[in-house]
Amino acid sequence: MYYNDFIKVASVTPKLEVGNPTYNVSEMLDILKNIRSSIAVFPELGVTAYTCNDLFFQHGLLEETEQQIARLLKENPYEGIIVFGAPLEIDGILYNSAFIAQKDKLLGIVPKFYLPNTQEFYEKRWFTSGYDIVKKVKMIRFLDQIVPFGSIIFKTEDGRVSFGVEICEDMWAPISPGNLLALSGAKMILNLSASNEYLYKRAIRRRTIIEHSRRNAGAYVYSSAGVNESTSETVFSGHNVIAQNGDLIIETENFSQESEAIYGDIDLSKISFSRKMNSSFRDTLNKFEFDTVTVELHLDESDDYHFETAFDQTPFVPKKDEIEAFEKIANLQENALIKRMKHIQAKSIIVGVSGGLDSTLALLIASRVADQLGMDRKNIIGVTMPAFGTTKQTLSQAKALIEHLGVSMREIDIRNHVNDHFDLIGHDKVTTDKTYENTQARARTMILMNLANLKDGIVLGTGDMSELALGWCTYNGDQMSMYGINAGIPKTLVRFMMAHYAEEKFGANIENVIHDVLDTPISPELVLNQITEEVIGKYEVNDFILHRFLRFGDTEKRIAWLLCKTFDLSEDECNNYVKNFFKRFYSQQFKRQATPDAPKILDVSLSPRGDLRMPSDVNKTKKH
Repeated sequence: MYYNDFIKVASVTPKLEVGNPTYNVSEMLDILKNIRSSIAVFPELGVTAYTCNDLFFQHGLLEETEQQIARLLKENPYEGIIVFGAPLEIDGILYNSAFIAQKDKLLGIVPKFYLPNTQEFYEKRWFTSGYDIVKKVKMIRFLDQIVPFGSIIFKTEDGRVSFGVEICEDMWAPISPGNLLALSGAKMILNLSASNEYLYKRAIRRRTIIEHSRRNAGAYVYSSAGVNESTSETVFSGHNVIAQNGDLIIETENFSQESEAIYGDIDLSKISFSRKMNSSFRDTLNKFEFDTVTVELHLDESDDYHFETAFDQTPFVPKKDEIEAFEKIANLQENALIKRMKHIQAKSIIVGVSGGLDSTLALLIASRVADQLGMDRKNIIGVTMPAFGTTKQTLSQAKALIEHLGVSMREIDIRNHVNDHFDLIGHDKVTTDKTYENTQARARTMILMNLANLKDGIVLGTGDMSELALGWCTYNGDQMSMYGINAGIPKTLVRFMMAHYAEEKFGANIENVIHDVLDTPISPELVLNQITEEVIGKYEVNDFILHRFLRFGDTEKRIAWLLCKTFDLSEDECNNYVKNFFKRFYSQQFKRQATPDAPKILDVSLSPRGDLRMPSDVNKTKKH
């Protein structure tokens, strides 16, 4: 299956009988009837079995192997690309080889370059490395087909799909053929392997595969021999792994007695995006001489593409090792503020406390920082500034938080102050327009800044990454501070951090207040009954869009398609979410350009000095 720059791949370990190509090909054909991917990778020497040992010298085995490969191609029920292993004889010399086929056509044959010949492996007894022969032999005749031979990049005409093949030990070399194939344009490396099992090897193998996918800025599909190989000297477990860009997609459990296939969805667009972004990868291009052949292939797209696993609706939120992740983020934010406090020798921390999510998190961080600096928490001033849209609920939550944390509290009702501004600029005080809202936000910021001067302190910004992405802040209002402690974390992650601060770091009174804040609808409270998500949409959806844009470089069309796959939304709703997000995202860059310093927390950020260098006058509006 292949659609919208996603391709489904399968890593397969079939049942087999050692030295019985007829049985083994029959098993492969049965498996291929039900494979639901565009590429299927079988293990090293899977037609014969890897553990044939001196049987590889026998003409009978080699003749049967060739006959059964011919049957495999003739009876092949599979529309996609098959990659399988078998011995290949050239001028009386055997090469451990990978065969790449589609229907009845052989697209290419790739020999193994590195042959293990230590400890339990003695492969050089039967096979010869492909390094020398590929220098002089580029095409071979096999089964009446003229087949490309050597180091091959297989790619579609448009270049969107591309892969290279290496075999087992090749992966373990200091500079592997797969590394060089990736530098030559292969987005995926397919590895046919017969990797035996012993204590701790599984973890080493997994790390190696994942690391290759990271270094190659691509995908790695690994298929290994299973338990039906000979156990005379060693045991094989069928450990198959699919990884991409340093992340594990899926792996098999150990020791399946039956044929087994695992599937992974490879994001080809992500690979292209990461290679454009990765300057080290680009700098390595053309540094190594590596003679490759390009073979064109064709894959039909399928509109009914389905994913093996549902997309994470909150991808910024840790799903494993949650406590460890929380501690890491907390340490990043807290130590960032500690460094800033020491550098400017601030005597106090000023936080505007609204009773909402962001200011609550900022005040929790400030309290932790004060404790670590040996500063009296009374030197933290939590300022509540009720105005026209402030509710009793959020005001009481803000006061309760300040009281239970033991920080100083200042309540400054700003309504008269804002009305004075309205008089100065000629506003009617009734029309709840942008001026009505923004005047309140700017008045609050001015008060906080002046109070910080008075108290020799620092104004701690509360706004988060999601608000910056959407421009959901007032320019030179809540957009401005002396340090933006939350600017590196999206709203969905703010919720995660608050919940864990409540459970891990503070007592029952604080925990109760935090849970009240988490249950309160998000609102800037600049007018009455103002609910943020009724205006800009759910933060979960907007954060998902931000994640796909920053981490994957997805187009708006692709993101809309993925929203429909991920959330319970109609196609129109998905399109509207994307349209509204990017309308705000591009038009609000001027606010991000003027943001204060803030610590980077995730692998992506919106800092104009760090991750996102974008002019303020980008015009991405579609012309009709």
